[in-house]
Amino acid sequence: MGKLTRRTFLISGAMLGGGALFGFIATPNRLGIRRSSSKQEAWLATWVNIAADNKITVLVPHAEMGQGTHTALPMMLAEEMEADWSMVQMQQAPAESIYAVGDMIKGFLADGLDVPAVFQRHTDYSFYKIASLMNMQITGGSGSVRFTGQAGMRRAGAAAKEMLIRAAAENWQVSVDECEAKLSQVFHHASGRSSSYGELAEQAASYEPPLHPVLKKKEDYTICGKPIFRFDTPAKVVGMQNYGIDIQLPGMKYAAIRHAPVFGGSAVSFDKSGIANGKGIETVVKLADSVVVIADNYWRAKTALSDLSVEFSDGEHGDFNSNNLFVEFTKALSSADIEVDFEQGEAGKELSSAAEIFSADYSVPFLAHATMEPMNCTAYFHDGILEIWTGTQDLLGARAFAAEVAELDFEKVIVHPVQLGGGFGRRLPTTGNYIEDAVRVAMQVSYPVKLIWSREEDMQHDYYRPAVQSQFKAILNSEGQPQLWHNVYTDIGINDDTAAAFTPYAIPHQSISRVELETPVPVSYWRSVEHSSQGFFLESFIDELAHKAEKDPFSYRLSLLKQQPRFAAALVQAAKNIGWEKNLPKGHGLGIAIKESFGTIVAQAVEVSLDDKDNLKIHRVSAVVDPGEVINPEIARSQIEGGIIYGLTAALFGKISVEKGRVIQSNFPDYQVLKLSGTPEIDVAFIESGERIGGMGEVGLPPIAAAVCNAIYAASGRRIRQLPLIDQNFNILA
Repeated sequence: MGKLTRRTFLISGAMLGGGALFGFIATPNRLGIRRSSSKQEAWLATWVNIAADNKITVLVPHAEMGQGTHTALPMMLAEEMEADWSMVQMQQAPAESIYAVGDMIKGFLADGLDVPAVFQRHTDYSFYKIASLMNMQITGGSGSVRFTGQAGMRRAGAAAKEMLIRAAAENWQVSVDECEAKLSQVFHHASGRSSSYGELAEQAASYEPPLHPVLKKKEDYTICGKPIFRFDTPAKVVGMQNYGIDIQLPGMKYAAIRHAPVFGGSAVSFDKSGIANGKGIETVVKLADSVVVIADNYWRAKTALSDLSVEFSDGEHGDFNSNNLFVEFTKALSSADIEVDFEQGEAGKELSSAAEIFSADYSVPFLAHATMEPMNCTAYFHDGILEIWTGTQDLLGARAFAAEVAELDFEKVIVHPVQLGGGFGRRLPTTGNYIEDAVRVAMQVSYPVKLIWSREEDMQHDYYRPAVQSQFKAILNSEGQPQLWHNVYTDIGINDDTAAAFTPYAIPHQSISRVELETPVPVSYWRSVEHSSQGFFLESFIDELAHKAEKDPFSYRLSLLKQQPRFAAALVQAAKNIGWEKNLPKGHGLGIAIKESFGTIVAQAVEVSLDDKDNLKIHRVSAVVDPGEVINPEIARSQIEGGIIYGLTAALFGKISVEKGRVIQSNFPDYQVLKLSGTPEIDVAFIESGERIGGMGEVGLPPIAAAVCNAIYAASGRRIRQLPLIDQNFNILA
């Protein structure tokens, strides 16, 4: 982390990640409130600014990529602050270390940790410091609301409210208990006096904030739980929202890039004689693994690039084939070189002594992110300063990454945040090859340059969702219930959440393990990460066990969830909503699946039809979601629907194939996505159990593939163990 400069202090006042801990400057033993240089406004926390006209600005440290964070987090702060929502506005927090998301780090590393009150300040400071040192301002893991919102925004709002009430009480010489905050004002009903937050803010900013402000009860909410209109909707509706690809700067040039087609390959040489005299062509830049043509517009740059003669090397991976990888997977799953993640009972003993073992293998392919906005980054190196404009899921991380690439001090890099036209893990600094390319080009020219990856480059040089294979073995007792559950799966590089493979079902003997392998294919986080594949594996196999036991798949699951009431409630509601026991037309079938991810339980039931010509149509999806609490039901519903559609795309069509080290797919004609005409009817219901709040942006995806495949089995007796379905000779009907 760069040193705390006057510039960063004036931006927001050096606050901890925990919303109630304001203004940590150097030590966890000293608190201080940031005071604005202007008397027209006062900062009661890093994340909230109150202007003299009573307008409240909430600074959100996370990126907006369609998930609604820029509305949901201000709602949480405004709720606790008793703010007048019509006077609330949102601002993206800048890429400064003081906006490091300590609550995210704390949430992921110590979620559920019971910290004594006396250590709360030190604990929050420690996690903030970790986030600062790691330059983490990350958006992902469905953590913005459940961590930053719950632990930060709520506490910041509640603390600010208490400070404002204290200011009013001192002015009126009354007890704080006699004062009430409501709609951005503090009232003293006994005397009829009132003051606006804007009038009280400067005085309130002189107080040390309460360390443990009192949070509101849910029954007293006036903002959260309501379908509040999103801040970003108007600009998107009229086409005014700026994304990275929309950036325009004076004197800016455009760049198109072509990478070595084989993973690990390099750019050896090029001959620019054929394009040297092309209209608008500025120059050709050679990078380690690519060549870049710069021109006065993107079309000219892209056209010239296609005419440019380039020699690429294949590196060491010119013979890699993704089909062969699954052969290696099968061998590896039978090896002894495995790492055990979970054991219960005597799984090994039971397996060795079993008379009958039921087994099944499942696999999923590599997947691209295929964001609607292709990768792009605008960079400008001037006067010793590097400025970049790009969509990123981690502003601080992108800043540190760009500084490292450019070999500049952290303070010499400025990142201008913009909204993302899709993220899903692709726009993290760990997958920031598009940022690296732009920075390296900008360091060689004297003008701002916007580098845009074509859809083909984006598809063929992504960081992909890993291909995975999973092998299950089970033993059923005399009543058909599983006594043993044995699972081993492949891991090729990003298995951060081993719990994704855990099952909620009551099975006495369990063994869950993985085997690690290497591949030249770059892999990284993809929407719902490990849960995207494990949801398909787990809920397909339990469905097979139900049919093996000649039991109804819904009732079978329910019988194994007696100790999991939240799972059971969601499952029952999903079955009811789809009409589980209704009579279906010939060729129709119902499937069901349930998965917990990111602290949220999602059950999904699906109706499909399949005729004798293998024409497959998905008619309905019923989703029941228990996230503990819903902040904005319309945003939440949209996220579940989006996750289902993204998951259906993967289940039906998604596949990245590699031959001779090259990705075969190049654009949407051969990497299909689900169209509106083929999207089923989707209904979403929420159960607000009151448990700890869970995520929303990724959780709609994990159960859908299994639910669809289980419905196909119910309709046809055909069991699907490999995705995508289009490779299983189905005709997917729109």
